[in-house]
Amino acid sequence: MNYLIAVFANRIKAEEAYTALEKVGFSADQVKIVGKGYLDLEQLPLFNSLQKGKTRAIQMAYWLVPFGFAAGYLFNSLTKIYLFDWTSELGNHLVGGVFGAIAGAMGSIFVGGGVGLSDQNEETTFYNNQLKLGKYLVVIVDTSSPISNQARQILVSCQPDSLTN
Repeated sequence: MNYLIAVFANRIKAEEAYTALEKVGFSADQVKIVGKGYLDLEQLPLFNSLQKGKTRAIQMAYWLVPFGFAAGYLFNSLTKIYLFDWTSELGNHLVGGVFGAIAGAMGSIFVGGGVGLSDQNEETTFYNNQLKLGKYLVVIVDTSSPISNQARQILVSCQPDSLTN
């Protein structure tokens, strides 16, 4: 999803920019104000660390679970450890594979999800600092290029402190 983010010095300038965008036809779903009395930065999917962590954990699970299964199966077949006496040799290898897949899933949750929860990039830190200084953000969500160009022109005319994609 693409975003266009403008930082304004105060609430009045941010509301003026929001109103100018609204007059041109931007909907409330496309334009958001972030700051005191409005949305929090974490309410936007771009900056939601919980959502980022969940996405990374799922992405890692796509390759860690099959790899874990293969590693567990191979480890059990090489060591010939009988996990359960009631299963055959192939059954024990498959159980070892299942245990390996479970380990892969746990790895994707703890590493992928944990990194997403603790990861704050420079951009997130910059916007958090701007909000702590009492500034406001006007965020245009899901911009396609013709809409983005029009929104950029409107926001530039409102003289933001900074404007980024």
